[in-house]
Amino acid sequence: MKILALDTTARVASAAICDDTRLISLYTQNVGLTHSETMLPMIEALLKHSRTDINDIDLFACSSGPGSFTGVRIGVSVIKGLAFEKNKPCLGVSTLEALARNIVCPDGEIICPVMDARRNQLYSSTFTYKEGVLVRLTDDDTVDANELAINLSSLSKPVHFVGDGYDIMDKMPIPLKKHTQEILRYQNAYSVAMAALEKYKSNQNNDLCFDDSSLVPEYLRPSQAERTASNK
Repeated sequence: MKILALDTTARVASAAICDDTRLISLYTQNVGLTHSETMLPMIEALLKHSRTDINDIDLFACSSGPGSFTGVRIGVSVIKGLAFEKNKPCLGVSTLEALARNIVCPDGEIICPVMDARRNQLYSSTFTYKEGVLVRLTDDDTVDANELAINLSSLSKPVHFVGDGYDIMDKMPIPLKKHTQEILRYQNAYSVAMAALEKYKSNQNNDLCFDDSSLVPEYLRPSQAERTASNK
């Protein structure tokens, strides 16, 4: 199964083509340009240099949030547009789950993806490995950075952070905090593809609809404009 996967939820833009779990091509950049400028040229380059036709893609996937409101919308819109009327599966995965897949650590240790939500708030969740399989421990949520540090410290287990909130948590006094290499902290479309592949294969009963109309952004909280309007 050939997969085209994207992540545009933060500053880093990433796109990948995979054949099941085998990575064919990966394009990631962190140059500060808007994803609306860069993502389609990145996809065109991936398809061209991997000699893949868009019609050969069997599964279209993106991280559907949380993250930057504009970034989430761009990724979802691009994937919906590419999948439109192709009768191919199209699905979104949690940005935080995809980030957690950047790291493999010993069973029982904590992986904590963190994304900067501003004002000392983070989008976060926790995962661990059990017998080599990634397992979710908590739901995606918006949390205060100081509160998260206290909660993780109370677990008395090694903690691995990933995501653009890494620098915030790296300053926190968490006793068993582990260092994560910078290259593993960024959004990675290959991790998005692997999360999407697992989600797709787990739907053996076909009880979930995976088409372009069912793919929607997952923001976790209202946008600034919505919050301002509700306060009037």
